[in-house]
Amino acid sequence: MEPDHFIDEYLLLGLRFDRIEEGYVDSFTGDQRLRRRIADEPVPRPAALGAQAKRLLAELPAVPRAGAFTDQRAEFVGAHLRALGCAARKFAGEEVGFVDEVRDYFDVEIARGDPDRYRAAHTRISEVIGGTGSLAEQMEAERRADEIPPERLGDVIGAFSSALRDIVRATYPLPDTETVVYEVVTDKPWSGFNYYEGDYRSRVAVNADLRQQMSHLPSLIAHESYPGHHTEHCRKEAGLVAGLGHGEQTIFLVNTPQCLMAEGLADLALYAAVGPGWGRWAQEIYADLGLRFDGDRAEALAEARAGLAEVRQDAALMLHDEHRDADEVAAYLQRWLLINDSRARQMLRFLSSPLWRAYTSTYIEGYRLLRAWLDDRPAGVGLTERFTRLLDEPLIPSSLRAELPI
Repeated sequence: MEPDHFIDEYLLLGLRFDRIEEGYVDSFTGDQRLRRRIADEPVPRPAALGAQAKRLLAELPAVPRAGAFTDQRAEFVGAHLRALGCAARKFAGEEVGFVDEVRDYFDVEIARGDPDRYRAAHTRISEVIGGTGSLAEQMEAERRADEIPPERLGDVIGAFSSALRDIVRATYPLPDTETVVYEVVTDKPWSGFNYYEGDYRSRVAVNADLRQQMSHLPSLIAHESYPGHHTEHCRKEAGLVAGLGHGEQTIFLVNTPQCLMAEGLADLALYAAVGPGWGRWAQEIYADLGLRFDGDRAEALAEARAGLAEVRQDAALMLHDEHRDADEVAAYLQRWLLINDSRARQMLRFLSSPLWRAYTSTYIEGYRLLRAWLDDRPAGVGLTERFTRLLDEPLIPSSLRAELPI
């Protein structure tokens, strides 16, 4: 099978998954005739999709490695076909263990976190806050004091988007026509979401139900826009799709390795754009808006809370592999993340979603792997150069692991 025909078959397979679970295709900016063709087909059976994924995976080694179809592209497509095969089995009702599900979807192995690490994080959080009462009560007070006034949310989003866009356009050049439109939404299980529409346009939704915090908003905008999801989409569309004809990059599928790569990249976006000292940088922007913000304190607290990252993945393992009661899992989240019951239930909503239940691992394992890869760069290679590879190349987790020391 010729490469272009093979890639069309891959795209058609991915689009068919959206007929089973709307939202499985996060974005598709390719040939719309393929989407119309799928819309005219009967709703597919999951078992048939699984058979198609298995067939394409078996045929992949025979696709000629000629011209633009390289081994790197073949490895990318192969990893995604394996993820789609697992999704088909899940949709067909097959019982798949959660660890196996995450491995097949995202090309990583997961395990429970270390409670001693969580205790150490609590100790450091207590040192930064320096208050009285229980640590959970102190953190709740900290969050309330850190909330952005709802009527100012639009102004704050605009200010940080503009500041980060200026940095990114100077460091990671973007097409002149790129643009992001923001909207404030409610009743969603996530904090923010990027809807990439193609032609270098994104629509970013910010969830007002979570009462956005000053300490989190800079990383949220970096994550969704500059130099996170929007920037990655734009550069891959310009470089891989328009420049090299990589049609597989026109589709972005939930529960595949590209999600782990994208979320890890986006969670490191503020680190790549501003780096250490982001707190004081943000403090100056808030001051221009007439809002008081202690940047040093916020940065120190964020570093301390990073030690609690795996708690959410623990909760997913408890729910889906250990079959713990939802109330027990909510209590676990409250204890270690120092949050109230309402916030824990919001997290459970995401962890319990049939479509999103495994997705938490993309943040935990994506950040861990990509941060290690960024920091363990060869002598003479700067952070900007290394991060640019994440923005521009069709990398998968196993390809990054192959570049790390054993």
